[in-house]
Amino acid sequence: MLTDVNPKLPMRNKAITKDFYVNKLGFQEFGRADYDDYLMVQKDDIQIHFFIFKEVDPAENYGQIYIRTDDIESFYQLAKSQNISITKLEHKPWMQREFSIHDPDNNLLTVGQSML
Repeated sequence: MLTDVNPKLPMRNKAITKDFYVNKLGFQEFGRADYDDYLMVQKDDIQIHFFIFKEVDPAENYGQIYIRTDDIESFYQLAKSQNISITKLEHKPWMQREFSIHDPDNNLLTVGQSML
């Protein structure tokens, strides 16, 4: 039985990635060990893992995840208040409200909430 999924995304610089997710998006570092080449962050019930990939070209990085929430407005306002690049919060034809964020390595985080 499957119980959870933790996406792994590339990062070029652990300190920059950690700062973005922890200080701008409100995640917390997760795990007991601090590995040079790996980072785990958590917010509420989700975790995102990152592995070092110094050669990743942000212009050619297509890492992406879809995050579901039950309070999109609060997370949107948090992201917006941090002066990070985000898309407009929109109602989509597939009955979701969504917005997207690109992190420092161009990983795409799309955040969505059901309108049903």
